Amino acid sequence: MGIDRSEYRQRREQLMEKIGNGTAIFRSAPTAVMHNDVEYIYRQDSDFFYLTGFNEPDAVAVIAPHHPEHRFILFVQPKDPALETWTGYRYGVEGAKAIFGADEAYSIAELDEKLPQYLEKADRIYYHLGRDRVFNEKILSHWQRLIATYPKRGMGPVAIEDTNLILHPMRQIKSPAELEMLRKATAISAAAHNRAREFAKIGHYEYQIQAEIEHTFRLEGGIGPAYPSIVASGANACILHYIENNCQLQDNDLLLIDAGCSYGYYNGDITRTFPVNGKFTSEQRILYEIVLEAQLKAIEAVQPGKPYNNFHDTAVRVLVEGLMDLGLLVGDIEEIIKEEKYKPFYMHRTGHWLGLDVHDVGLYKCGEETWQTLQPGHVLTVEPGLYIAPDIKPAEGQPEVPEKWRGIGIRIEDDVLVTADGREVLTAAVPKTIDEIER
Repeated sequence: MGIDRSEYRQRREQLMEKIGNGTAIFRSAPTAVMHNDVEYIYRQDSDFFYLTGFNEPDAVAVIAPHHPEHRFILFVQPKDPALETWTGYRYGVEGAKAIFGADEAYSIAELDEKLPQYLEKADRIYYHLGRDRVFNEKILSHWQRLIATYPKRGMGPVAIEDTNLILHPMRQIKSPAELEMLRKATAISAAAHNRAREFAKIGHYEYQIQAEIEHTFRLEGGIGPAYPSIVASGANACILHYIENNCQLQDNDLLLIDAGCSYGYYNGDITRTFPVNGKFTSEQRILYEIVLEAQLKAIEAVQPGKPYNNFHDTAVRVLVEGLMDLGLLVGDIEEIIKEEKYKPFYMHRTGHWLGLDVHDVGLYKCGEETWQTLQPGHVLTVEPGLYIAPDIKPAEGQPEVPEKWRGIGIRIEDDVLVTADGREVLTAAVPKTIDEIER
């Protein structure tokens, strides 16, 4: 969906350049089962998909740049008309070559027999030891057999290195085709948020709002939710990952919606908070203005060449200043920030990478002190918030929180592309100023 086969080939070639005389191995995601024998909709492993575009389970991709004929090999489920009647069409061995560009393809049942020929002349194996313990043991067993014969042959893989360290920096910089996919995912996400704001009324239930959001995702061509939709009214908004979505909307509630669409495996991630009855209370308005200012200034701090942490630090300072103006935090601002005494009100980071995964791959820090430098093609979220839970416990030495502030949760989140000269807010189509959202 939207990524040409030539781009998958270019990605593999780029990986081959990085691994030299090594062999890289990637395992497909497993299927997941509900109700004992019914499979969930399949979702491929993102690394596997990034390199192949192949969306079937029980598959292995091998990248072997040193092999004279087969540099890209796929092991897949063979064609089986009887099984395909139940679980859907398979590309099979021939399709793996004809459609997905494999130099050679085999049935997955031949993996143990055929894999050694792609490992025996490699100087190392690139593989991420993941959650599939059985497959981990399979790769380690192959490596141990080869390392045992190294003294006699004088060649073979002498080490296993993690593919994440090579592949994930590649995934961080989005190509033009990937950005089009992200623009589509964020546009659908924006349409769903705008529909939800129009639909939300006193007396509706959170799950009804969720239904409108996810209906829009599918109606507009998305796969579905990128993550469990959060539709949190009133004090529920103080629970960061609230997904029960079963409460009735009340007068004077704020409604926090954190929802994004997955389109062709690329994801949107938007949060908006607005008054159900169309008007903020005075306390809601004050806190909302603080969060909005923090978000706008944090977005301004997203610039190429700047450290990743800059926009988080910017947001934290605005939030702390606002809370100090209200008397909810007291003391020296530098000490409050250094000792993180704001954490009862704001306990998460201000953003994360976005792409094939909602919390996409890639380094945030390079060592203990050095943050990743923002580059054109990076896509990230900017999402400050304030959460004053009904039972909030202030940090040591800080004042008790008056009742009028309790039960208010606010988050504002946009998806932002780093460009050569600044940034592009991909989700700008969703209103967030008070004038825009009050009615």
